Amino acid sequence: MSGFYLRGAIVEFMPTPLIPIPNIIVFQYNPETMSHAWTQPEAPKAGPNQTTTNPLAVEGNPGESFSFTLSMDAADSIADGGASGALASVTGIASRLAALEMLLFPSSDSEKGLLGTVTAALGGGGASQKRKVPASTINTCLFVWGPGRIVPVRLTALTVTERIYDTLLIPVKAEAQVTLRALTDEELKHNTDTLKDLANVANTYTHGLRQALAVANLVNAADSILGMLPI
Repeated sequence: MSGFYLRGAIVEFMPTPLIPIPNIIVFQYNPETMSHAWTQPEAPKAGPNQTTTNPLAVEGNPGESFSFTLSMDAADSIADGGASGALASVTGIASRLAALEMLLFPSSDSEKGLLGTVTAALGGGGASQKRKVPASTINTCLFVWGPGRIVPVRLTALTVTERIYDTLLIPVKAEAQVTLRALTDEELKHNTDTLKDLANVANTYTHGLRQALAVANLVNAADSILGMLPI
């Protein structure tokens, strides 16, 4: 596709003592298709003093997930030149794959996350200062798909198909099947890092835009009703 166009991305925020550092995974190519799935929670069970329950009642907002396949090719990065081309000439697409894989690991895994050691330049302490986070937690991630869809998510499944290797068996072409699950407002209450407000704002913004578009659809509904009338 010629000319400028927006690229999708997954942005992971890694808290540090001063400012959060983003790990931005920009899609080399936007996926041509995406599965956007919704699941409705079951009605709550009847209480101890109830014989029936309201079948239309729900315990919360519906679940939301995204599934798509990302294509990666080191040859195109090398042809584009620049810093990314120089990196691709040495590591192929291994660095892109590693960045995706790290989204699955707890940021506190032996305190060796992507930025497990915070240097004095960031933390104001000694060179061996460590970043302390709660045990077995993952960092906040945002799925950015244009200005109309910015959703806090967690990566729940990743399947990589490596297709071509160089002489050192470093993958230079691959496809990654990615599944993301959107985090609800209730789940974000457990997010205690400094970026919880940003995640909540992203959820509120995206849902507000969804509501506005649903209201705009009333124009189509009016036209449909008029078309159904026999006069």
